[in-house]
Amino acid sequence: MESLTSRGVCVGHHRSDIDPNRRQILRALGALGLATLPLPAAAGARVERLRMSVDGETTRLVFDMEGEAEYEVFRLQSPERLVVDLTNASTDASLEVNDHPRSVIDGVRHAPRNGSDLRVVLDLREAVSPRSFQLMPAQGAPHRLVLDLTRSGSAGTRVEAGEEREPRRGRSQEDLRDVIVAIDAGHGGHDPGAIGPNGTREKDVALEVSQRLADLVEDEWGMEAVMIRTGDYFLPLRERVKRAREAEADVFMSIHADAFPDPSVNGSSVYMLSEGGASSEAARFLAERENQADMRLGGVPMNGRDDSLSNVLLDLAQSGSLEASSTLAERMIDELDRVGKVRRPKVERANFAVLRSPDVPSILVESGFISNPQDERRLRSSSYQQSLAEALLTGLRAYFSTHARPGTLIADGGGMEQHIIRPGETLSGIADRYSVSLSDLRAVNGVNGDTIYTGQVLEVPSRGS
Repeated sequence: MESLTSRGVCVGHHRSDIDPNRRQILRALGALGLATLPLPAAAGARVERLRMSVDGETTRLVFDMEGEAEYEVFRLQSPERLVVDLTNASTDASLEVNDHPRSVIDGVRHAPRNGSDLRVVLDLREAVSPRSFQLMPAQGAPHRLVLDLTRSGSAGTRVEAGEEREPRRGRSQEDLRDVIVAIDAGHGGHDPGAIGPNGTREKDVALEVSQRLADLVEDEWGMEAVMIRTGDYFLPLRERVKRAREAEADVFMSIHADAFPDPSVNGSSVYMLSEGGASSEAARFLAERENQADMRLGGVPMNGRDDSLSNVLLDLAQSGSLEASSTLAERMIDELDRVGKVRRPKVERANFAVLRSPDVPSILVESGFISNPQDERRLRSSSYQQSLAEALLTGLRAYFSTHARPGTLIADGGGMEQHIIRPGETLSGIADRYSVSLSDLRAVNGVNGDTIYTGQVLEVPSRGS
């Protein structure tokens, strides 16, 4: 048996039993009278689900967990297997993953171990180099244990839980990339979109909110914005989708501010592509209205008779983009609800032509209804436009905390250094030491405020030299 182990502790909740290493730390702190908070304790963890994604030579598995758990990962040969032992953990989930032609996973098995632990065995199609790390809860996402399994790589080294070590640099930042957010301001040029009772044009509101969001994304560590429409001109719907794909976007967001025959309809909504019918009459109405833009202004009709579109929809379903789109939309709804009224607390579905991308998670955000006088007034306000953009950025952070593709700065944790917090250290002091901004340090680690714990592992963005 060849053992290849990476070990760690997800911190954040209280533990009922503290291991000997932690007891020694706490006793030392008490004797020294240091003010740094002790490692928090936690009850048993529960694995809620297992997710898989494939990017190039790397298969990523994400364990979504309620609570924390110590874990150990090791490899077995003849046949190739990877074993994940979770201490004081359990699951009621099936922990199955979908078959993927490029995945290194042949099957997943799990069973209780030692009465209180959980063992998960991954049957592998070939030898892999595993890498594991944990992510703290952030922006609605739970504790996560992440395993990256890369074909034909070098083995890692064993790191014991609680072991003190110098910061370790991951892959160089040059090897990784930002996640790319394609931002599409709806309508434009000769197509004003909806017009409010006081003359507010949808195309203007959409462009303003989109530009504000793009500015925020550009300032965000690990993200890059691509504006589909940068000025007041018209783009056919297919061209918008094409530009997003050419930019190799990780997500596509189309920003709108529409109208409805009933002026009392108000509030924001988030839509994704539906393979079938619309989720509501309002969703059907809006989709039909948006899809007519091309036909009104000489673009390519999206009338359902083009066989290539049927193929696109089929590809979309097969690629898993619909599931990712749903998650992205849910994160946006959560954040928009903090800014103002959300018309429906669930993701709406309709056959929007602009969302027909076969491999890019895509959503359409209705920031409000210009046909409603109150919404129109808010949408004209610069401060409200900024609040909308900030909410959408927060939604993007939450989404990418669980769905960033391998090989990106956010997902990989590469291009970073790991820092183990020692007694007496502060978050601002750590930021100064590594010459990074305090806001970046908080965002990368999902930390709100300044509370940190002795022994906690922080990911520190590398700024290069």
